Amino acid sequence: MANYLNIGCGILLRKSAVIKSVISTFLCILILMHQYLYGIMYAEGDEFNENEPLKEVINIETDTYSGAEPPKISAGAAVVLDTVSGRILYEKNAHSRRAMASTTKIMTAIVAIENGNLDDRVTVSRRAASIGGSVINLKTGEELTLRELLYGMLVKSGNDAAIAVAEHVGGTVENFVEMMNKKAKELGLKDTAFKNPHGLDATGHYSTAYELAKLTQYALKNPVFSEMAGTQSIHITNRDLYTTNEMLSVYPGADGVKTGYTGKAGRCLVTSATKDGWRIISVVLNCPSRSARAQSSKDILDYAFSNYKIYNLAQAGEEERSINVHRGKKNKVPAVIMKDIKIPLTLAEKEKLKKTIYYKRTVNAPVYKDIEVGEIRFTIDGKLIAKTGLKTGDEVPAKKYNDYLGEVLNAWYSLIRHD
Repeated sequence: MANYLNIGCGILLRKSAVIKSVISTFLCILILMHQYLYGIMYAEGDEFNENEPLKEVINIETDTYSGAEPPKISAGAAVVLDTVSGRILYEKNAHSRRAMASTTKIMTAIVAIENGNLDDRVTVSRRAASIGGSVINLKTGEELTLRELLYGMLVKSGNDAAIAVAEHVGGTVENFVEMMNKKAKELGLKDTAFKNPHGLDATGHYSTAYELAKLTQYALKNPVFSEMAGTQSIHITNRDLYTTNEMLSVYPGADGVKTGYTGKAGRCLVTSATKDGWRIISVVLNCPSRSARAQSSKDILDYAFSNYKIYNLAQAGEEERSINVHRGKKNKVPAVIMKDIKIPLTLAEKEKLKKTIYYKRTVNAPVYKDIEVGEIRFTIDGKLIAKTGLKTGDEVPAKKYNDYLGEVLNAWYSLIRHD
């Protein structure tokens, strides 16, 4: 009997050991899954290791890039865009689709600003508080204003802030992402798609250097976004925030916009800079290091500022020429320029610039004001650089019977006086 008991106890112990082993293995799997879902985000997440001293990131003593040839940079894709005309001043793989990391938050911010109330109180959800990567350490149940969360998202690149913003403005993160994609379509961004509001790597989440610049061009027209994107430090509820954007402190004239980093996207940076009242945007994607993205941004901004100058080619409302009016109470009507054309050109481009005017030689009365009657085109080596329409600057009524009778009588009177 004792032997049977011993054997039974041994079996139970062995089973217990197996059960313990199974439980232990199961717990290990859970831990590994958690690390994969969240820990990886911390290790390779957006803005990871973005806190080294900014002054050591870029050599601000290097000479301004003033060469006529575009600089060679380490970014996988890049562009410089004029904010007024939208003209591309520099490009490298500017239209190739790429992961964009936390530059995603440019769209998140402008959609939230346009659709939300900045003074709303937002309660942080568990989903927002548990996101990985760059965070401002939001706690479940904590309350901040939407304005504070936007600062947390744009200044410190908080992924938790992005989730909280999305849930508040969109109702759910998924609804908000639909709003982001709808806005992209409205802006004509055909190579941009969003899967989340923060920019952590996801299949089907991409943009291009050019379209990020176009998005930023639009966003900077909003004074709230522009001010937030250019903020270096700010205090919000229980937090002091310091920007992840090195260019704000090391590049003269830099006034925005957004950094980004994931393992797939590499180091990314959207910068706006203003000199002598002229604002341009640079985008660099997939840089190998933080210093490389800063140096690449500096080089292409310096290139644009050094080689281009803004020229006023046309001024809205200015009379370009007059057009003949057939059977009108006046013989001519002014043709005026429809919109301003201010565009950056190199000196060589300015010398080759050709202006061509197309217009109707004669229009029939009655002539109404603001009717398009022609076009001005500016070309360089046959390539269209800019254009604007011509419109009538005044009204010219048609002649009536009495007008013709008056003309005949005046003609007779002149003949009689001559005789």
